[in-house]
Amino acid sequence: MRDVKTLLMAFTLLLAGGALAQTVKVEDAWARASVPGQQATGAFMTLIAPAGARLVGVSSPAAGVSEIHEMVMQGDVMKMRAIDSLELPAGKPVQLKPGGYHLMLMDLKAPLAQASTVSLTLVLRDAQGSEVRQDVQAPVRAVMPTPASASADP
Repeated sequence: MRDVKTLLMAFTLLLAGGALAQTVKVEDAWARASVPGQQATGAFMTLIAPAGARLVGVSSPAAGVSEIHEMVMQGDVMKMRAIDSLELPAGKPVQLKPGGYHLMLMDLKAPLAQASTVSLTLVLRDAQGSEVRQDVQAPVRAVMPTPASASADP
């Protein structure tokens, strides 16, 4: 009986370790401040998936609608559009930034005030199709942080 308990405990630790290895590293998360009456804003960060994954969704209690977006050139016009998912290649940083891939928070329930924090939940899918939700706390800033100020308190 003791060997079965030891085996089950080892298996549980192995599974937990596998789940931890799938966690996506989030760096430099931030969201753009908004003003009263503004219905949408963006959230930005760098994502690094050690084993590869796809970002397949996002949600936030601050917004009625949250989507993954990209900016693309169509002729001479830059357009923004929602995308279903974003590939996160194994070990490679993927930047979500103004003018590129980003998260859109729409139908804001209240303005996002500078120096506050907004909660985001990322929905990630691994190569086997398993989904995991990862919570992120993003500081709200008026402008994009510069490399020198990214580590400073807002």
